[in-house]
Amino acid sequence: MKTWREMRRFPLAVQLLLVNQLGVNTGFYLLIPYLATHLTENLGMSAAVVGVVLGLRNLSQQGLFIIGGSASDRLGARGVIIAGCALRTLGFALFALGDNLPVLLAASMLSGFAGALFNPAVRAYIAQEADERKAEAFALFNVFATTGALVGPLVGSALLLVDFRTSALTAAAIFALLTVAQALVLPARKVEPNKGTVLADWREVLRNRAFLAFALAMVGMFSLENQLYLLLPDGARQATGWDGAAGLVFLIGTVANLALQLRITRGLKERGDRAGWIAAGLGLMALAFLPPALAAGMSGPGTSGGPDGAADAALRAAPVLAGALLLYLGVMVVQPFVMELIPGFGRSELTGTYFGIFYVLSGIAAAVGNTVVGWAMDTGERSGAGWLPWLCCALFGLASALGVAWLRRLRSLPEPSKPAVPVKA
Repeated sequence: MKTWREMRRFPLAVQLLLVNQLGVNTGFYLLIPYLATHLTENLGMSAAVVGVVLGLRNLSQQGLFIIGGSASDRLGARGVIIAGCALRTLGFALFALGDNLPVLLAASMLSGFAGALFNPAVRAYIAQEADERKAEAFALFNVFATTGALVGPLVGSALLLVDFRTSALTAAAIFALLTVAQALVLPARKVEPNKGTVLADWREVLRNRAFLAFALAMVGMFSLENQLYLLLPDGARQATGWDGAAGLVFLIGTVANLALQLRITRGLKERGDRAGWIAAGLGLMALAFLPPALAAGMSGPGTSGGPDGAADAALRAAPVLAGALLLYLGVMVVQPFVMELIPGFGRSELTGTYFGIFYVLSGIAAAVGNTVVGWAMDTGERSGAGWLPWLCCALFGLASALGVAWLRRLRSLPEPSKPAVPVKA
C-alpha cells in the first residue's frame, strides 16, 4: 500500500511508465527464460543455432540502445516507447507462430531492437517528468521491475503446462495492451529542435570524460547484477541439489524491494551525497559474494530427503541466499542514484542519448563480466576451487566502488539536485 500511495504522488505519465515496467518484465521473463528449451526440445535445433537466435536478440538490444536514446531526444520519448512496445508485440507473436529459422531470427531481432528503443526512452521520460524527485521515481521503477522479474517466470512456467505458443501469445498480448495504454494515456510533449547531427550528439557524449569515467566505474554494478541470473541461482541449486532453489533468489529480491527500496532511497537521499552512497552500495554488492565464497568448501548437494535432509539443504543454501539479499540491498542503494545522476552529465536535450550510451557500455560490461565469471566457474569446478567465481565478483565490485570513490574525490560527478528540465508543450 505504501508503494501504491507513493506512486500516486507522481504525474500520471510516471505512474503509467512504472506499471509499464511491471508489464514489460512480466512479459519478457514469461517467455525468454524458456525460449532455449523450446528451440531445442520442441523444434529440435542444435545448441549452436540456439546460441545464434539468443545472441542476435542480445546484440539487437544491447548494441542499439544508442539508437533508441537518440530517437528519444530527436523524435520524443513517447513515440519511441510506443514503437518499441509495438515491435516487441510483433516479435513475441512471431516466436509463437514461427517454427523455422528465418522467422525465429526475425522475431529475435525485432524483440531485441524493441528493447533498445523503449529502455532508454522510458528512463529519459521519467527523468524529465520526475524532476527533483528522480531518485524516488527510479526507486519505484526498480520495485516494479523486480516484481515483474519474479511474476513473469511463475506465469510462464504455468502457461508452459499448456504449450510454448500459449506462453508466447500471452507475452505478446501483454505488450499489445501496454502499447494501447501508452498511446491513450502517455502525454505528448513538444520536442525542441536539436541543432547538429546525431553523430555530433554522440561525439559530444563520448567526449564527456567525466561521463565515460563514471560509466567505466559502473562496470561492476552491471556485472554483479547479472549474477542474479547466473552465479547465484547456480550456487543455490548446487548447494541444495534442488532446481527450485533458484527461485528463492528472486523471491528474496522481490520481498526486499517491496519492503525496503523506497525507505532506503529516501533515507540515504537525506544523509550524505549520492556519489558516496553509490560507492558504499557497490562495496555492499562486493561484500555479497563473500558468504558464498567462504561456504564454497562445502562439497556436494544436500543429501537425503526427510527433516535431516531438508535442514542440511537449508544450511547449505543460507550463505548463497544471504549473499543474494546483500546483493539486492546493494542494488537498491546504487541504482536509483545512478539513474538520477546520468542526466546531469550533459544537456537536457541529450538525456536519452546519455542513457542510451550508458546502457551500451553496460551491455558490453555485462557480457565481459559474464564471460569472466563463466570461465571462473568452469575453472573452479575443474580445480576444486569453488570460491573462485565468487572472489572474482567481489573484486569486480570492489574495483567499481574504488572507482566511484575516486571520481567523488575529484569532484567529477554532477550535482544530483540539478533537474532535467522537461520540454513544455
